[in-house]
Amino acid sequence: MKKTEWSVFLKDVLICSLGAYGGPEAHYGVFTDQMVTKKRYLTEEELVELIALTGILPGPSSTQTIVAIGHKVGGPWLALLTMLVWALPVLTLMTLLSFLSQFMGSMNISKDGLRYIGPMAVGFVLLAAYKIGLKVVTDRFTLSLSLLGATATYFIREPWIYPLVLIAGGAATVIASKERDLWNHVKISPPWRYLVAFGFFAVGSLLLAFIWDNPIARLFESFYRYGYLVIGGGQVVVPLMYSELVEVNHYMTNQEFLTGFGLVQGLPGPMFSFSAYAGGMAARGGGTVTQVLGAMAGGIAIFLPGLLLIYFVYPTWESLKKIKAIKISLKGIVAVAGGLVTVAAIILIQRNGLELGNLFAMVITLSLLLTKKVPAPLIVLAFLIAGFAL
Repeated sequence: MKKTEWSVFLKDVLICSLGAYGGPEAHYGVFTDQMVTKKRYLTEEELVELIALTGILPGPSSTQTIVAIGHKVGGPWLALLTMLVWALPVLTLMTLLSFLSQFMGSMNISKDGLRYIGPMAVGFVLLAAYKIGLKVVTDRFTLSLSLLGATATYFIREPWIYPLVLIAGGAATVIASKERDLWNHVKISPPWRYLVAFGFFAVGSLLLAFIWDNPIARLFESFYRYGYLVIGGGQVVVPLMYSELVEVNHYMTNQEFLTGFGLVQGLPGPMFSFSAYAGGMAARGGGTVTQVLGAMAGGIAIFLPGLLLIYFVYPTWESLKKIKAIKISLKGIVAVAGGLVTVAAIILIQRNGLELGNLFAMVITLSLLLTKKVPAPLIVLAFLIAGFAL
């Protein structure tokens, strides 16, 4: 492959960022069009392999995919610039939106105008649950794993339950497998410094939050943990974030959480950018600087583990993907993840209220998304107008 100018490649990354709506599945369509068909930075087969790799890893899958493309084209430094160009625009917007509640209060604008954004956001989660369910529930075994994951997380609303059921799903699939030589020996020489850095931030942030009663330190630890516990992208992180931020720590109300999640649906770029809004909302009350720091902590921390893991794994991917157990465990992990998204939708419907107007907004949103004829930003705009007009 001929040498590519970094500025040209980063311009293509920006085009992908500004045109990527609707979560990982839609993002891959943009990547195929821009990175494969138009610019030929990689083949379609290579892109599919990268999608498989990021499906195994915790973190934001579409972000890890485009970062891996940057790594392939220009090495680790271009990969880092790729990450910044891809995520920074929407992270900045979500940071500003974390001040929306205070701004509306200072201008004496009723928050009732946002009342349909929450139910609309539930419509997006319902669509994700439906799509993921179709993809991951392929037989009775995966259906059982999905139902067990959903049941466990519905009745146990604690942060530790999510990684536990995901790990259990992967382990169950490996145990149930009839394949031989699951842990076949593969020679690899990975860059261990990135795995060391990954562990350093995981343990270090936990210890720092434990010994230092500082809101920014606690937020960094929480969002870093979300980043390495979630497999499957932004929609899958919703139940984990909702449980801890709304139900356990009461950093924000159900409506505020759903408003931010609804607004991010209308913005291009990675779904994990919702973390900047959530971090800012969680840090409000300490002043503007503290709120911006909270948004930065959330935005940086949630992307960091996925970035370090792709730096660690991608250079050895050709060898690593030959290990059977890794591929097999993914089947159970994603089945459980599908159950988590489904139960998240059920909980959000219950929390949001079963008023006729809310149910109508959910149904309309889901119907429009299923038709694929109305872009997500227009749906968000329509419900904003409807909220203030009615």
